Amino acid sequence: MTTASSPATVPAVRARTRTVVQPVTFPRLLAAEWVKLRSLRSTWWALALALAFFPLLGAMRSASIATIADDAPAGSFVGPVYVTSGVSLALLVLCGLAVVVITAEYRTGQIRSTLTAAPARLPVLWAKLLVVVGVAFATAVVGTVIGWAASAPWFEDAGMTVDLLDPEHARIMLGVPLYLAAMTALAYAIGAIVRSSAAGIASVLGLVFVVEPAFAYIPFEPLQQFAAYLPTAAGARLITSDSLGSIVTGSQVTTLSPWAGFGVLLVWVTVLLVVASVLLRRRDA
Repeated sequence: MTTASSPATVPAVRARTRTVVQPVTFPRLLAAEWVKLRSLRSTWWALALALAFFPLLGAMRSASIATIADDAPAGSFVGPVYVTSGVSLALLVLCGLAVVVITAEYRTGQIRSTLTAAPARLPVLWAKLLVVVGVAFATAVVGTVIGWAASAPWFEDAGMTVDLLDPEHARIMLGVPLYLAAMTALAYAIGAIVRSSAAGIASVLGLVFVVEPAFAYIPFEPLQQFAAYLPTAAGARLITSDSLGSIVTGSQVTTLSPWAGFGVLLVWVTVLLVVASVLLRRRDA
């Protein structure tokens, strides 16, 4: 004879905690990409390095010209040009960071998990872009301010000022964050196209620091006019003093107006992002 077990003798089944799955929305993608970026120690080292170039080079160049100011004509030095002297090296660091933001996931295979969670794909591309461009813009704003503060002790000796009511001064001081943000987007787009950190960084740095300056320095007028429409030279017009030339490319060509040059850079960025988005949709991860 068997005895049926009562419900009271059955062990209580431990309640399981269910994970609530939230729908994938663009704000959540932004939050996820921000967590990815800020959780890497290398990100903070790169941003600290980019920031350090502004006060370091700003102070060095301002101190240098202060020693020769007595021999130079009055008004020879444009304050914002020297305050933002670190823009070229900060550009190098931020472009490298932008390439790695997109290519590192391909190197580790994490991109497959990311695209599985967000199968529409393109929102992932835009979320990463907004995060890295926003970080680059904020870094450039802070860098410009601390570069100004670090250079200020030599203003009187150098006979220069930074006057934000002066249109050229305001354009250069505001233009540095805009220019660095746009170039960061350009580097990000190239990284999304090539999918390789080494190839992406080599392509961006080769374009910015080798190819375009080489065009600008070749003493052949048609070639220099063409070089003015390349992305770095065109965008750098926004932070170029008409009297001193570009501190990024060294070019004296002023074919484009400052804002027209920045518009040409944005066209380059848009075209490369369109190519990157098409390739992201068509290629396997």
